[in-house]
Amino acid sequence: MLRGGEACQDERVGSFGGVSAEQYARFMGRFSTPLAVGFATVGLDGVAADARVLDVGCGPGMLTLELVKRRGSAAVSAADPEPTFVEAARELCPGVDVRVAEAEHLPFADGEFGAALAQLVVHFMSDPIQGVAQMGRVTVPGGRVSACVWDHAGDGGPLSTFWRVARRLDAEVRGEAGLSGAASGQLVDIFRRAGLADVAQTVVECAVSFRDFADWWDPFLLGVGPAGRYIATLDEQHVARLEDALRDELGDGAFTVAARSWTAVGTRA
Repeated sequence: MLRGGEACQDERVGSFGGVSAEQYARFMGRFSTPLAVGFATVGLDGVAADARVLDVGCGPGMLTLELVKRRGSAAVSAADPEPTFVEAARELCPGVDVRVAEAEHLPFADGEFGAALAQLVVHFMSDPIQGVAQMGRVTVPGGRVSACVWDHAGDGGPLSTFWRVARRLDAEVRGEAGLSGAASGQLVDIFRRAGLADVAQTVVECAVSFRDFADWWDPFLLGVGPAGRYIATLDEQHVARLEDALRDELGDGAFTVAARSWTAVGTRA
C-alpha cells in the first residue's frame, strides 16, 4: 500500500502557500491557461464593453491575462491571498490593479465591477458561500458573476488519471473529488445560497497535448496542490511505483488530456 493516503485532507486542501508562481504555472498553468479562453467568454457574455471586470483568486494571472487581452489592463482588477502570486500577476499584466486579498474579504467597493470571475478557486475558499457573496457585492446590480471548478467528482478533471491510478494502488486515497463545486450542481447551489439570481450551470472544456510521459509527469514532482503534496508524502520506492503505473496507463508517446469544468453563472439581484 502506498503511504500518504491522507495527504489531501488538509482543512484548506488546495492552498498553495510555499509554492512559487513558476512552479504553479508549470504544473497547473498548463491547464488553466487554455481553460481561461473559454471561461472568459462565458464570464464576459453580455457584459458592457466599458465595464470593469474582476479576477478573484487570480493566482499568477492566467485568467487575468486573458481578460486584459479582451478588455485592456485599465479595465481589469484582480485579487489573490498569496503575495508571491500577486507579484507574478502584476509582472505578467502591467497596469492591472492586483491586490493581496481573500475572496471572502474583497477590498473593493459595492458595485464596482460589471463582472466578477473566479477560475478554479471556489473549492479552495475557506467559506465558498461568503466568497461568492463578496463577488456579488462588488458587482453592479444585474452584473455577471461566474466561477468554474474542474469536474473532479465526474472523473473529468485534468488530474483524474493521476488520482484514478493512485487510488488503484491505495484505496484510501481520496483525491479532489470531495472539493466544493467539483460535482454537477454544487456550484449552482453555492451561487444560490450566496444570494445570486438567474443562476445557471454550463460546462467549459479544454485540451492539452504532451510530447511524452515525462512532459506530463515531471511537474507533478514540484509539490504543487493536492497531487504534488500527496507525492511528497511518499518515499522513493512508492513514487517510482506510482510513476510506473501511470506510465503503463498513458504510454511513452505523445498524448492529449481533455478536461472539463463545471461553470456557474449568476447575476447580482
